[in-house]
Amino acid sequence: MSELLKRIDERTKLAGTNKLEILMFTLGVSSATGRRETFGINVFKVREVMKTPPITAAPEMPRAVKGMVSLRGVLVPVVDLGEYIGVEPGTERNIMIVTEYNQHIQGFLVESVDTILRLDWSQMRVPPEMLTAKMGGLVTAVTELPDGRLVMMLDVERVLSETSGGQEAEADLYSGIEPMPHGERFTVYYCDDSSIAREQVERTLQRLGVRSVAAMNGRICWENLERAAERARQSGRPIKEYVSAVITDIEMPEMDGFILTKRIKTDRRFSGIPVLMHSSLSGMQNQHLGKSVGVDEYVPKFQPRELAATLRRYLERG
Repeated sequence: MSELLKRIDERTKLAGTNKLEILMFTLGVSSATGRRETFGINVFKVREVMKTPPITAAPEMPRAVKGMVSLRGVLVPVVDLGEYIGVEPGTERNIMIVTEYNQHIQGFLVESVDTILRLDWSQMRVPPEMLTAKMGGLVTAVTELPDGRLVMMLDVERVLSETSGGQEAEADLYSGIEPMPHGERFTVYYCDDSSIAREQVERTLQRLGVRSVAAMNGRICWENLERAAERARQSGRPIKEYVSAVITDIEMPEMDGFILTKRIKTDRRFSGIPVLMHSSLSGMQNQHLGKSVGVDEYVPKFQPRELAATLRRYLERG
């Protein structure tokens, strides 16, 4: 498995090309389909894959959290993904995918890992409503393999939010965010494929008192922006009366945040519109790539007060 990921650093060069590589894995036999479904996770977020070391259980752990393991002196929480989504293991889930989100490290227990698949984000599709309902909204994107298998990308950010035990303190995340004077004058467009991330952005914008237009990926956000540009053209009014700022995730099916930003920043219709990149891909490599396509500022996910303060600063500039 170390061989599988030994060139992971080189894979970061894919960022900004609308391409990604996903590590495919299984969790067990689905009670809904009777099959071993194939899931995927972006290689950018994978630090290593290993046999699961001894897990130390602790009382009152959130659902599906099996305990903690020590990795080079760092205590890392371990989440059983199969148990979380209700997949019975065909064999013991004794392989751990170690991931990093927003500078937090966690392990996910899986049944087996397959291989790394390279593809274009345009090949990742928004899941059909039937699949979304069946999986409880946990699938953010799907792609079909040549052999007919469907690979499902899980909303890992939602998994982490719901297993971190931090939901009780959710209200504290927004404390201190005050409404902007005449906030209704501003309209912020934002996109993210994670439902939990969209909810947090929406709550932040509501606290600021600004209007918003949501999208679940870059392609839909771009279509929304083009419609706004057309309304501005027809009315003869400045685009800023229709679009005040854009907040974008990086990873999204059909069009990622880098490509969306590049389109906005190279289109004269959107001249002067600030773009904030809002992502759990917290490495400097991704921040530099964001700057290279014109991102005005990078804000880590799940820090509403920082997002509000940054957005307020750009909106107040006018």
